[in-house]
Parts: sequence; structure tokens; C-alpha cells
Amino acid sequence: MSASPNNLIIAISGPTCSGKTALAVRAAKALNGEVVNFDSVQIYSGIEIATAKPTAEEMAGVPHHLIGYVDPNVNYTAADWARDAAEKIREIEARGKSVVLVGGTGFYLRTLRRPLFESPKTDELLRERLKKIAARRGNSHLYRMLQRVDPAAAAEFEANDAVRVTRALEHFFQTGRRISEVWHERAEPPEFASRIRLFVLDPDRQTLYEKINQRTEAHFRSGLVEEVKHLLDEGVNQYGNALGAHAYRRVCEYLRGERTLESAIEKSMQDVRNYAKRQWTWFRKEPDADWINGFGNEESALEELLTAIFNRS
Repeated sequence: MSASPNNLIIAISGPTCSGKTALAVRAAKALNGEVVNFDSVQIYSGIEIATAKPTAEEMAGVPHHLIGYVDPNVNYTAADWARDAAEKIREIEARGKSVVLVGGTGFYLRTLRRPLFESPKTDELLRERLKKIAARRGNSHLYRMLQRVDPAAAAEFEANDAVRVTRALEHFFQTGRRISEVWHERAEPPEFASRIRLFVLDPDRQTLYEKINQRTEAHFRSGLVEEVKHLLDEGVNQYGNALGAHAYRRVCEYLRGERTLESAIEKSMQDVRNYAKRQWTWFRKEPDADWINGFGNEESALEELLTAIFNRS
């Protein structure tokens, strides 16, 4: 096996901590491929400990792309990633290699396969105001705001989906138009979109939660608080996208005196477990997903993936 059959582009996803990188690396080796990241936290430079960025050892010599290349003060969007990913996919395929996409940000992958409508450039002042409202009054308050100005959009989002709720509010306040009114104004998908085949890991839930708790504790032991202090000292916006992820957000709250360190650790664990639940829910709604039982580092996962693409492609 030296290449993916029918020039398939393999996309591997699943809940956080399920072993996506391990499976992607082994699949890339089997298919003479390179890996392209679609995790919305791993894209940032300087944000390391709690992002699960693959180490050189984990990459095992397989080229990885779109990791650690965005300044943490840049509010990088799904559309930005889709543009960069499309360029990278074309580059890899032009070298005669297969592409293995891997990550847990389902919205990024969906945006690549079904592009978004044109939206206004981010108003940084407006975004910061909305983030401060969320920090002070909770994501549920932003969701109630959206229910008032664009109930159709609110019906499509979960109340705790802060990123999409915030973007919908920004669109309304910047343009005066409801985002639900322009969803149909989408660009054409890239020429390779129909060749993307999605595989989703489906490990045992209780075992996954135990792994999440253990990994979160390890992040704090490995100097997560010190990393955040350094980032803040370097001028990274604590209300920006980069430090808005899971444990980073809770460490910022701890450093502002809003919670104890123990509370930051416990809340981070809960946040990540809840995120895993949302990822399961998201991918259950993807009609063409192939589900793979177990964790990505299990031999059976690779066998299941290769059998699926060579027997049913």
C-alpha cells in the first residue's frame, strides 16, 4: 500500500484524548501520506502544554502541517483555516503524496467541505466586548442575546457554543443582518471536497473521561500556570481565542483571583469532558462519518480504517 485508493483524502477525528494523532500517523505511513491538522488550538504558536500538539517522537518522521503557525493574538477563523488547508492539500498532492487530515474541530472540517458565506472582517473591539460579557455573565447570556436578535441561528447552536454564538452576534451587530439569513450564500466547495472521507474514533466513554482527567492533571504538573503567566507577560490577550480554550481560560481566571488553583484544575477537567461530549454530538450529525471503535493507538483501529478505504472506496 503506497497511496490512498481513488485519491481519497482521509480525515480522522473523534473526541479529545481518543488517540487521533496516533491513528493519523500510522495511516499516513501506510498510505505514503502527510498529516494536516484541523485542531483550532494547535494552530497557535506559544500555546503548548494543554494543546496536545504532537511531539517529534509522536510524529514519527511523518510531515505535519498547520501546527503552531498563528500568532496567539490573531483571531484566526474557520474560513482562514479552510483557505490555508486547501492550499496545503494541493501542495501535498502535487508531490504525489496522500493527505491525512486530523483534528477535533468539526467546524473547521465542515467549513473546508462546505465553505461559509462571505463575512465581514472581525471587529476586534466588538469581539473583546462580547468576550468580557461572557466572562462576567456567562456564555448563556450571549446565547440569550442571540435568541433575541436571531432566533433561527440560536436554534442551530448549543447554548455553550461560545465561538459560533459570538460570531453570529458579531455578524448581526456589524452588518445589521441576521447570520441565518445569509447562510445560503455559500462559496463553491474546493475541487477535492468530494474525495474527503471522514473517520471518527468512538472509544469507551468512561475510559476516555479517566484519560482526560489524568491528562489535565499532567498539564498542570508540567507548568501550565507558568506558561500562561509567560504568555500574558508577552502581551497575549487573555480574552482572545488562543487563551479561551479549556484549561487556559481557567488558569486566567485563577490568575485574576476568580477561583482557586484546585478549582481551576477541577473545572478544566469538567470543561474537557463536556467538550468531548459535544464532539461526539457534532460528529453524530455528520451523515457520512465512518465510526471506528476504540482508541486510535489500538491496532484494530488502523485495521478497521484501512479495510474500510480499500474495500469500500
